[in-house]
Amino acid sequence: MTGKKQLKTRIRARMAKTGESYTTARMHLVGAEPAPAHDGWTLHGGRHPGSSVITNILRNGGVEISEPLVFLAGGGIGAGYILWEWKHNDSRSVTLGFRNQWQYPRQWLEKTLTRLAVPFDVHTTGGARGAAERLTAELDAGRPCVILPDRYHIGYWHFPPHLDGYGGHPVIAYRRDATGVYLDDRNLAPLHVLQERVDAARARVGSYKNMLHVPHPRPVPLAEAVLAGLRDCAAHLSAASDSFSLPAWRKWSRTLVDPKAAKSWPKVFPDGRGLAGALRSVWEGVEPVGMEGGNLRDLFADGLDEAAKVTGLPLSDLAAEFRRIHGLWHEFAEAALPAAEFGRLRELTAEIRSDLVAEGASDPAAAEELWALRGAADQTDPARLAELSDLLAAIHQAETEAIAELGRLTA
Repeated sequence: MTGKKQLKTRIRARMAKTGESYTTARMHLVGAEPAPAHDGWTLHGGRHPGSSVITNILRNGGVEISEPLVFLAGGGIGAGYILWEWKHNDSRSVTLGFRNQWQYPRQWLEKTLTRLAVPFDVHTTGGARGAAERLTAELDAGRPCVILPDRYHIGYWHFPPHLDGYGGHPVIAYRRDATGVYLDDRNLAPLHVLQERVDAARARVGSYKNMLHVPHPRPVPLAEAVLAGLRDCAAHLSAASDSFSLPAWRKWSRTLVDPKAAKSWPKVFPDGRGLAGALRSVWEGVEPVGMEGGNLRDLFADGLDEAAKVTGLPLSDLAAEFRRIHGLWHEFAEAALPAAEFGRLRELTAEIRSDLVAEGASDPAAAEELWALRGAADQTDPARLAELSDLLAAIHQAETEAIAELGRLTA
């Protein structure tokens, strides 16, 4: 028991220091391990919510496929930036899009399944009773389902009430019992949620209220799907949009320092109040320790290496470049939320994520302390914005050149 506790402490410490996901941090410390199983379902973990739900359903259905290749088939990486200002609690936060079609979870899921030639059923209903009955029927028939629960209502993230209705990411419901549902949210231990919580979480967000996808695993045309996804990625990130394509990084770089720009950070944070909270959301969005899988450039690089073998394209040098870019994003995150100033906040973020993955539950006290720290840490050095602007400009240039190369290789 002592050894297990010490290992957990070491994993948390590494996550907080490096921003790595639980799986990556643990692998560095103890190496690869067999995937655990629960009630006939293998818990494979995962790195990104969208690609992991497809991968884990397919693998549990007997289809051998890796998450990096599923991620590529879905169009790979994306780009997007939104700075939110919340009047109800006077806070600021940043939403970052790192996956293709990041702002459209349903469209991305259905596009990826279609590209992989995986049939699926979709069910939506306005009524909570009908939604619960449908989920129960699918699980009783042995069919795992993809659901989109609100993070506040699902409970295990221990979000504060002011985040009620802010949405969530896809998870797998794979089994149920008399009191609730077992979920696969990249966890490696059973994660059980009471039925009433699942029902409330599914019903909270109007744009995908009670939505349910039931994929039917079968062998996939992998080479064709991956090549189509790579072409999708190159086309999407070559677009001129400064909200949903690579120019978003250039726009963000300017708004960090230019007081004349719309939504400029010098205007939004004139006295520094709320700036640390926004930078915290940047760190959590960029690093894999967060809920969404981070900047995903490392996952994309792994996919490119695997795709080189599947498609025969010379993608290895490009994979190395995206690993370098992943390092640039890590440098950016470190500058946004330095461990020297925000070490405890980072440790608590890592603790909640690691406990969910390893134990299927997290400590409400840790979450309470984390949110108290987030509320208190409202000052930071505005001079850091110039450094962040320069780093972001370098990332924009590197990604623009790499995507142009991807377009040439897949044309």
